[in-house]
Amino acid sequence: MATYKKRGYKPKNKQEEQQVEQIDSTTAEVFNTLDETASKSEQWIEKNSKPLFYALIGIVVIFLAYLGYNKYIVEPNETEASNELAFPRKYFDEAATAGSGVDSLLNLALEGADNKYGFLDIADTYNGTDAGNLANYYAGVSYLQLKQYDKAIAYLSKFNSDDEMLGPVALGAIGDAFADINQLEDALEYYEKAANKQNNEFSTPLFLYKAGQTAMLLKDYDKAEELFSKIKENYPKSDQGRNIDKFIAAAKYVN
Repeated sequence: MATYKKRGYKPKNKQEEQQVEQIDSTTAEVFNTLDETASKSEQWIEKNSKPLFYALIGIVVIFLAYLGYNKYIVEPNETEASNELAFPRKYFDEAATAGSGVDSLLNLALEGADNKYGFLDIADTYNGTDAGNLANYYAGVSYLQLKQYDKAIAYLSKFNSDDEMLGPVALGAIGDAFADINQLEDALEYYEKAANKQNNEFSTPLFLYKAGQTAMLLKDYDKAEELFSKIKENYPKSDQGRNIDKFIAAAKYVN
């Protein structure tokens, strides 16, 4: 059994006396080690006080510079870019409902007019801002409507968003562009990306359906059946889900 040293404790025999001496010795060693460690730490801090001070000042300066950059450069730039986006958006929205002159309206939206920026200028000038990113999307969709598919793919590929609708729609638009130039393998790839980008009742079944139809054109009937079946299983109440059984049957029959 271990012997613990208490105040006023007197060893009863030689063995306990040795145990007490051993405890005293160990305790002294521990305190000596702590003293040495503390002394070395103090010496190291004293020796490196200036570098530590300068490092701390550097961290503070970087932090303040970051705050200043965001407040005086990033935020005003975002606001300015957002304001600029309103002008080409007007022509883009008009083109969506115009009975004629759609191409002219889309070109105005892309190129700008009256010393106002269009989508192309905003995407370039305000690269890195949310509005600049959004300008890539609008430019891509505009080129898609103008049937300039290479440019549509280029601008839509620059756009990045985790928005529940815009993210999938942009990827699906790339799929549409590839489909229109008969690059069906690429179209299928982007339709699947669009379907998997976000899970919702609108974009997911829509792009699963487009992917299935593209797989049929590629004569990949097993793939088509798999894609159509996903709509039946997960989105039976969607527009695509209402008549999906006949597409599943068509893929099975041809297969």
